[in-house]
Amino acid sequence: MTSTQQQIAAYIERDPFVRHLGARVEILSPGHSRATLTIGEEMVNFHGVTHGGVIFALGDMAFAAAANSFGQTAVAINVAINYLKPTQAGDRLVAEARYCHAEGPMALYTVTITDARTGALVARSEDLAYRKKSWFAPTDPAASPASDGE
Repeated sequence: MTSTQQQIAAYIERDPFVRHLGARVEILSPGHSRATLTIGEEMVNFHGVTHGGVIFALGDMAFAAAANSFGQTAVAINVAINYLKPTQAGDRLVAEARYCHAEGPMALYTVTITDARTGALVARSEDLAYRKKSWFAPTDPAASPASDGE
């Protein structure tokens, strides 16, 4: 891992909400990330299944890590998520975000959230990022796909 990649990873690891939930970004490479979370009793809804907001948050964490993995500041402007299978306390979820396409300041990512034990697809989203003309890690702006910035 280069020093720039280490700086990007350290920046992303500073996220206090990720730490609050007990999630971890386990894989981070340009345009790709994987985040995990074990569902606690406090993360279920009144039906006894994982709250949709927790699933959304985990996917958003993976998306944010992947979208910012080039060292360029990227923020979400749209997320369309589909919830496909319920999970419960004790289940470990894995969110994987992958870069799909970029044009100008916009970049599209897909996020899948699966049950680590069964491999079942829990949720899937398409996430659109806006890439600003600012860099939080010293890197070559050309390293970000189709980067025109703001």
